[in-house]
Amino acid sequence: MHSICVFLGSNPGFDPRFAQAAQDMGRELARRGLTLVYGGSNVGLMGLLADTVLQAGGTAIGVIPAALRDKEIAHAGLTELHVVDSMHQRKALMAELSDGFAALPGGMGTLEELCEVLTWGQLGFHAKPCGVLNVNGYWQDLARFLETMVQNGFLHPSHRDMLLAADTPAGLLDAFAAYVPPRAKKWLSAKEL
Repeated sequence: MHSICVFLGSNPGFDPRFAQAAQDMGRELARRGLTLVYGGSNVGLMGLLADTVLQAGGTAIGVIPAALRDKEIAHAGLTELHVVDSMHQRKALMAELSDGFAALPGGMGTLEELCEVLTWGQLGFHAKPCGVLNVNGYWQDLARFLETMVQNGFLHPSHRDMLLAADTPAGLLDAFAAYVPPRAKKWLSAKEL
């Protein structure tokens, strides 16, 4: 594993533990020699994460659509900044550049990006680990909702287990290193549950 894509808020959120988690993740990525791939912004948790990686001597690659370059304030000090034409190109390039996907607290964009890479993994388009840094229980409701999908026959249990979770960056990255993708097919019958 050489690079991790991190999805997280372009806002800082209200809880100071979110900022601390972004800094802890940045230091842990740099300590392990893992390249950060992220949305390229200089604001909110996104900017804090990138700044921390760079201050710790790590590598930070940003990918931002031209239409958001000014709104999200593209980070001018990154190791690399790719400016693309669309959100679709942004997500595709981030996925191509990454060996795993981690989500920290964030809003709808963070959730959408996480769900998309989980879906790609479920369909076998990649075999990369996906996980959440569960800062103060931030992702617990998503975990419960995935269990509801399983109980109602819309998600295979092994695909639910694709979403790794940990309370610390070190724990999450250790889980990534040990990840084995599921071999279950997407479509279910009642007897499989």
